[in-house]
Amino acid sequence: MSFKKQDILKALETITAPGEGKTLVESNSITNIVAFGEEVIVDVTISNPSLQAKKKVEVEIMKAIHEKVGQKIDVKVNVKVEKPETPEKLPQIKGKQIPNIKNIIAVASGKGGVGKSTITANMAITLAKMGFNVGILDADVYGPSQHLMFDVEKARPLSVEVDGRSKMKPIESYGVKLLSLGFFTNPDQAVIWRGPMASKALNQLIFDADWGELDFLLIDLPPGTGDIHLSIVQALPISGAVVVSTPQKIALADAKKGVAMFQQESINVPVLGIIENMAYFTPEELPNNKYYIFGKDGAKHLSEDINTTFLGEIPLVQSIRESGDVGHPVALQNGTILEKAFNEITKGALSQLLIRNENLPPTEIVRITTMSGCSAVKNKK
Repeated sequence: MSFKKQDILKALETITAPGEGKTLVESNSITNIVAFGEEVIVDVTISNPSLQAKKKVEVEIMKAIHEKVGQKIDVKVNVKVEKPETPEKLPQIKGKQIPNIKNIIAVASGKGGVGKSTITANMAITLAKMGFNVGILDADVYGPSQHLMFDVEKARPLSVEVDGRSKMKPIESYGVKLLSLGFFTNPDQAVIWRGPMASKALNQLIFDADWGELDFLLIDLPPGTGDIHLSIVQALPISGAVVVSTPQKIALADAKKGVAMFQQESINVPVLGIIENMAYFTPEELPNNKYYIFGKDGAKHLSEDINTTFLGEIPLVQSIRESGDVGHPVALQNGTILEKAFNEITKGALSQLLIRNENLPPTEIVRITTMSGCSAVKNKK
């Protein structure tokens, strides 16, 4: 049997290590190939330290060589794990666009409990009702909720073959495609992960999924500003961000920090606007009454102070909570005040996105490097 090193390399072109966005060949993970007679030795380096990942790469390399080069070849695979330089260093998520996704919108909040996931779910439904192809990536790894809001708690993404690679097929509900760690974790157990592990899990949801053709991918970020936010802006070219807040001062102070994070020169993600959730309370028996129990126009004033668009307000209505609890987003109900409210804020965000796409170049993917123990955030063109 006659074969060359190039034959082996070509056979390995479609193999991807678990949790990594590029193939072993694209990422230069194949460090050495020795071919002599009917024997082949392949040295490969991966970043995933798990035994399962190492075994998967070894088996896939052997399978690819046997199927594409020769069944009788004696293959030996040496898998080496490349350790981070320091324990504090975040794993690098290689910046690359997701094919066939036109716009990526991050939905963020500085503070937890302001209804960011509810806003994300209902904006996605509104976009789908407008005729767009929509997906949601639930990036709140410590408190995923989108699988609950779309009534697919017990669903599990299937594995599909795409261009020779095994990928996750998002769950679809009400015309929206979903991926969430909630599909893979035990609902009775807390997710206790350090930043690097959470980032790796997020990496898999981003790059190991078959989203298909999407007009919009909405990313439901966790509250605050931390590892996950940096991983997202590092991994993807975000088209714009929407920040959600409630009217009270403590929530507005955190929302301001969220806006400031996206507006940092080193990150530079356009903020499409601020949404005020729980703006006022309207009891069912008094639909014309408005009670500003958390304060009035707080987010509106904040948007004026920091020169950001105010996209609108969502009232505190019992049906929003009830719809979320039963997995049937309230924006699905036609002809209601809430459907109109979500229509207005979604149209406002689209208008700002249109302006952003006409006047600004594609958002650069942020690359994080560690130099002398300090994190430096750079723009990758």
